[in-house]
Formats: sequence, structure tokens, C-alpha cells
Amino acid sequence: MTYAQFRPTPDPALIARVAAGLLFAMFAAGCGHGGGALQFPTPTVTVMHPLREEVTDWEDFAGRLQSPMTTNVQARISGVITQTPFKEGALVHEGDILFVIDDSPFKADLDNKKATVAKDAAQLNLANAQLARSQMLLQTHVVDQQDYDVAEANYRQAQAQLQADIAAQETSELNFSWTRVRAPITGVVSKIDVTVGNLITGGVGNGSPLTTLVSIDPLYCYVPVPERTLLRYTAYARSKQKAVRDVKIGCAIQLENETGFPHKGVIDFIDNSVDPNTGTIQVRGLFQNPDGYLTPGQFARMRIEGGGPYEALLVPDSAVGTDQNERYLLVVDSTGTVQSKPVQLGTLFGDMRVIESGITPADRVVVNGLQMARPGFKVNAEEAPAASPSPAASSSPAATGSGS
Repeated sequence: MTYAQFRPTPDPALIARVAAGLLFAMFAAGCGHGGGALQFPTPTVTVMHPLREEVTDWEDFAGRLQSPMTTNVQARISGVITQTPFKEGALVHEGDILFVIDDSPFKADLDNKKATVAKDAAQLNLANAQLARSQMLLQTHVVDQQDYDVAEANYRQAQAQLQADIAAQETSELNFSWTRVRAPITGVVSKIDVTVGNLITGGVGNGSPLTTLVSIDPLYCYVPVPERTLLRYTAYARSKQKAVRDVKIGCAIQLENETGFPHKGVIDFIDNSVDPNTGTIQVRGLFQNPDGYLTPGQFARMRIEGGGPYEALLVPDSAVGTDQNERYLLVVDSTGTVQSKPVQLGTLFGDMRVIESGITPADRVVVNGLQMARPGFKVNAEEAPAASPSPAASSSPAATGSGS
């Protein structure tokens, strides 16, 4: 194998830096020209102090919207459909009539049960009167104890028969009321699976399917969250002396045609275990949907707060340099000399980057003229214009987590 096969690929940025440094050093040292030294002018750079802002970290996850309640509408009784007084795809409210079943046989049965109850009530009154008469005659010794016992038994039998027939009447009343199939929840109804004139089978579980109904306000969005994110939520919850499921962490979603995560919500559920195969845990966001704009099943990107707000130092992300795996900032000290400071990066908010460690608010960070600023050399430092509030104070992060 030849050397060329193992030759590492040169870093263009590093070559440019070395070349610029050598050129700067040559001009700074001067060269012979007519017996005098040629002096290279001191470069001018723009510096700024890191902005101190209160920020909140976020992370983005992909999920789908789900309805909290979905029901398959079925009839409890068998019969012939006579009406379907609703519009497919419409919003219906709990208790609205969706289907009407022919009620004539159920009304006839109910009338029969009412008549039976009336007859039993009359029979009970007669038995009660006979019992009272037998009790009076027993006290005067006109009838013996056996006759009284028979009268008392007849009364109790009539009383029990009345109670049984009242229960049968209540069953008939239920069957009659079930001829109106009502919406069990408020939501959007699907297409009609049966039409007028169809004979349907009633019963829970094995009845004929009539339609489906899904609630739309509020809606859920489930997303898988990495274990490291759960640990961050837990740390934040401990700082509030609460369980992580009780903190009500903020979140927001956007649909495929939206930007800016306009729909705000809260995390109202975190599953009870981490999936060992994926290292994630299910988290659920709760979103109000009073106008029905959101639809169950839609794809949504959900942005979740990484914890409570905290104070951070921010600098333009363009000011961050890279050397191998190290990130650094160029700063100008009180003597006008450029220094390189390794830094630990945090979240990106717009074009501003959180610096977790490595600099202080007093440092003057080079933000313009980076090509002319070389560690160890002097520069003329001009202060940048007063900065307006950073994007971190008014917008969501442009990157997720605390990525570098």
C-alpha cells in the first residue's frame, strides 16, 4: 500500500487559518524594502458582551393526534331502522338522537306491562283488605289462626307479584327508550353503516354496527421521549418538590402545513416504564380543540419544554469556532490581545447560541472580523451596537435539546 492511501484529508479551514497566521506574522515582523520595515496595520474586529437572557429549552418529537374517546355506536335492541336524523361527519352532542328504531312492538309490550301492574295493584289492595278482616276476626275468635295465616300469605304473594311486574314494566320502559339510539359522547360522527329499513341486531358486543363517534375536544398527542429527556424532567420536578407527572410541563404542536408551533398544551401523562428495546417512554400532550381545527389521526410535531426557565449567556452562533472536536470563542482582553476560550454549547435559539460554560458576562467576544483575529495578536476592538432582546426571549429554539 502506498502512503497516498493513508494520507489524511486536509482540513481547509485549518489550512486557511495557518496560512493567514503565517502571513500576518510575516507582515507583523516586517521585511526589507529600501532599508526599512513594512508594518502591517492592526486589524479591526467587532466585539460584544454575551447577552444574559432567561430561556427555556425545548425538544421536538414526531407523533399523531388521538381522540381521548372513541365509541362504536350499536343498538341495545333489535328492530327496524325508521330514521337517521343526523348528518354524516357532523358534530353531535351527548344525548342527540342518531337512529330511531320502530317502537310499535315495544310500546305494545310496555302498555301490556302497565296493565299487569295495575291489575296487581288491585289484587294487592284486595289481599290487604282480607288480611285486615282476618286479623280482626282472629281477635274475636271468629276464625282460627290457620285462616289468618292464609290471608297473610295471600297478601305477601300479591305484594311480591306487584314488585315483579313493576320490574318487568321498567324493563319494557328501557327497551322502549332504547328505540332512540343516542350519542354517548360529544364528538364527530362517521358515515352511516345502515340505512332506513334495515333490520338490525341489538346487544352489547354482538350488535349490528351503526356508526362510529370520536371526541375532538380535547385531543391527545403521544410521542416517544428518550430516557435522558425523562431524567431532565425528573430533575426539574424535584426542584419543584413534585412528581414528574404533576408538574404539567408545557408543550406545543404544529401540523405539516404550519410553523411556529401555534397550538399550546401541557403534558398530562407519562407512562409507567421505559421501553428497554428503544430506551424511550410514552409521553402524552393534552391540547384544547374548541373549533375542531385539529383532527384525530393527523401527523403533528410536538415541542416539549425541557424544564423551567433559566438564565443563560447567549452569543451569535456564527461566532462559535471549531477545532477538531472542541468548540471555542475568540475574545479580546483588556490589552487588545485575542484569546481563544474553549466553551460548552447549549441550545440554539434563532441565531443565538447558549454558552453553558467557558466565558463570563464581562468577556468581549469577537463577532465580526473572525478571519483577522488570531490568538496572541493584537486587534482594534469596536463594540457592536446595543443588541435588541435576543430571539431566545420571544421565540422557540431552532434546535432541539442541548445539542452542540
